[in-house]
Amino acid sequence: MLATWTPDQEFNQVRQRSGADMKRKLNWYDLVALGVGGMLGVGVFVTTGPVALHQSGPSVFISYIIAGISALLSSLCYTEFAVQVPVAGGAFSYLRLTFGEFMGYFGGANILMEYVFSNAAVARSFTEYLSFAFGENNPNVWRVEVHGLPKDYNMLDFPAVALILLLTLCLCHSTKESSILNLVMTIFHVIFFGFIIVAGYCNGSAKNLVNPKGIAPYGVRGVLDGAAIVYFSYIGYDSASTMAEEVKDPYKSLPIGIVGSVLITTLLYCLMALSLCMMVPYNKISEKASYSMAFLNIGWSWASNIVGAGASLGIVASLLVAMLGQARYLCVIGRARLVPSWLAKVHPSTGTPLNATIFLGKQIVLFSRFQLSGFCTASIALFTELDIIIELISIGTLMVFYMVANALIYRRYCGNSNNNGGVLYSLVAS
Repeated sequence: MLATWTPDQEFNQVRQRSGADMKRKLNWYDLVALGVGGMLGVGVFVTTGPVALHQSGPSVFISYIIAGISALLSSLCYTEFAVQVPVAGGAFSYLRLTFGEFMGYFGGANILMEYVFSNAAVARSFTEYLSFAFGENNPNVWRVEVHGLPKDYNMLDFPAVALILLLTLCLCHSTKESSILNLVMTIFHVIFFGFIIVAGYCNGSAKNLVNPKGIAPYGVRGVLDGAAIVYFSYIGYDSASTMAEEVKDPYKSLPIGIVGSVLITTLLYCLMALSLCMMVPYNKISEKASYSMAFLNIGWSWASNIVGAGASLGIVASLLVAMLGQARYLCVIGRARLVPSWLAKVHPSTGTPLNATIFLGKQIVLFSRFQLSGFCTASIALFTELDIIIELISIGTLMVFYMVANALIYRRYCGNSNNNGGVLYSLVAS
């Protein structure tokens, strides 16, 4: 539980347990695209509408600024660790090298929970926006209602499950090809964001930012509560750190990829939030498919279909990146033998963690020990409403980022000579 590893042991002895090495094919722009793609499909399309309606009002863009600053500071912690320890394990490896096996496992379990729940949340939003892309104004039109199940758990989302399984097959093939696919989708998605921003500003009114109850109708507390919720939108930048073993020049590319993606995403989030609140007064924003409904309210039904198609594309990119990082976390946890070691195997021809990817994408369940798998992602997306999922994610995200920040402080000022001291420091800080 208290044993720590040196970076040299992690690079050589531990990494050899995967058999073949992951192939180094990614450049800095691949990492920026992965970070941006991993975040953009989540934020504005999943959290902006509900937060503006219930927490922040028109000041939701301020909530995004606060969350963005916090994410930037957190990303700097990840960047420093990623340059020092360029291995695929992300937060799990950083905590394991600093505080020992137990803290690494605890952080890894939280980060996997975060990924599984966020994937489920985004997959359910995919179904809502896809229905608008095909001209259906009911976000539940493609879901199946099952009578007898509890409320909020009775709408079965089969398109979300199908999407998760399809992406799993893509990720098994090649990391580079998956990255290229994400790069193309991200470019189209940013262009699509530009359309929504310009259309919102041209057809909206600044009066909607102060009507009916001012820019911050719920006060400072509402803005901060909104920031806590929209921080969910920044899940994804840490995916770049999990790709460290597949980057050609990790010392240059990782800082650009991690920090650059957070800055770009924060700017786009703020502009998109302002666009929505200018089009529709905050008290009339729809919780479901907020942007599509906003365009319907201003009479642009054709734009509502475009928004549905663009949002669906962004959500696919977000899921692709999240599942990419998720499999690498599980692979490195397998190297540490905290889960079965066959999950750590890297396929010699594809250079991808094939077993971990399939395990997380297909219906393989080991609830007795891990409680996290692709079956969980699919089943959560199948049954559970969005607001419940977002609330569950918040605590796991906070815990992992907090632990990484503490690990960086300890590693910088205390070194790593006393294993028990490292664990003690973590416990006291927590």
